[in-house]
Amino acid sequence: MTSHRTQEALTGVLIGTAVGDALGLPMEGLSARRQRRFFSPPARHRLISHFGMISDDTEHTFMLAQTLLEEPIDPIAFQRRFARRLRWWLLCLPAGVGFATLRAVMKLWVGVSPARSGVFSAGNGPAMRSALLGVYFMNDSEHRRDFVRASTQITHSDPKAEITALAVAETAAWMAVARHDTEVLLGSLEHLSEGDEWQALMKKLTIALAENQSVAAFAQNIGAIQGVSGYAFQTVPVAIYAALKHQDNFLTAVEEVIACGGDTDTVGAITGALVGTRVGVHGIPESWRNNIIEWPRSISLLQNIAEKLGKQSEDCVSLGPVRYFWPAILLRNIVFLVIVMGHGFRRILPPY
Repeated sequence: MTSHRTQEALTGVLIGTAVGDALGLPMEGLSARRQRRFFSPPARHRLISHFGMISDDTEHTFMLAQTLLEEPIDPIAFQRRFARRLRWWLLCLPAGVGFATLRAVMKLWVGVSPARSGVFSAGNGPAMRSALLGVYFMNDSEHRRDFVRASTQITHSDPKAEITALAVAETAAWMAVARHDTEVLLGSLEHLSEGDEWQALMKKLTIALAENQSVAAFAQNIGAIQGVSGYAFQTVPVAIYAALKHQDNFLTAVEEVIACGGDTDTVGAITGALVGTRVGVHGIPESWRNNIIEWPRSISLLQNIAEKLGKQSEDCVSLGPVRYFWPAILLRNIVFLVIVMGHGFRRILPPY
């Protein structure tokens, strides 16, 4: 029988990703200053009135979860199956595809191997989907690293992309077992790379935690002056800092990281995944969960996938993906694109 803690962590990471993503999506690309002018507190869904929808951050995590249900043992077989899902995902016209991911999936379509399809980019793609791998392999560091590498190689070849994806997975694994030895986690993160830039980031993160700096202050300290960019060496440290500073408070962690501005859906999704892992689905505000209007990849579908992953994790025997009405995705994506374009046109107008 799946332990209660494992099941809570798996459900929390999937629902937390979706909630953080949906909350941050309407603010994506706005500076912190303009975001405050557009949206008054408290934080809530704002994509369609009081409701929200998910973006590619959650879609990638969803596809990764379904692939884990197909192949939880062999990272090479997992990589091939995940690459197949990414190919068909692109044909459904998802909005907001990262340029690196777009190029990588196009390479997959012309026959390039998933192990060689990644492009040299330090974008957020691998990091935004790796928290689930940290939770699923919370007690198996070797598989955790191998599956993160396999996931990363498909879309990104820059070592920075793998470092940050591993950092998210390691933090998620630490959150999943509800540990409190933050200094041990920071030591593990520091050892992910000996590069000067990563070492400097980890030093600043450690100092910020010791000094109890605000999330906004830490973000500005590492260069996110006009908002958190799509550069993984900015996004991931900010998300990890917010998650560690407010590790038992989902609402505050997500509110503060989105308020930094910039790539708000991705930094919100990663932060939501990490804190959701620790607090579980019941630690995520009910209105934030219930006001996501999605179909066919609904919140209830994510919960079903989490439950099946929990059962599978006990003996690592594939249980197969959860069935859903996938033909509806293309129509959903067209509607979603119209809504997102409407938000884009609204930004042409004041307030500035």
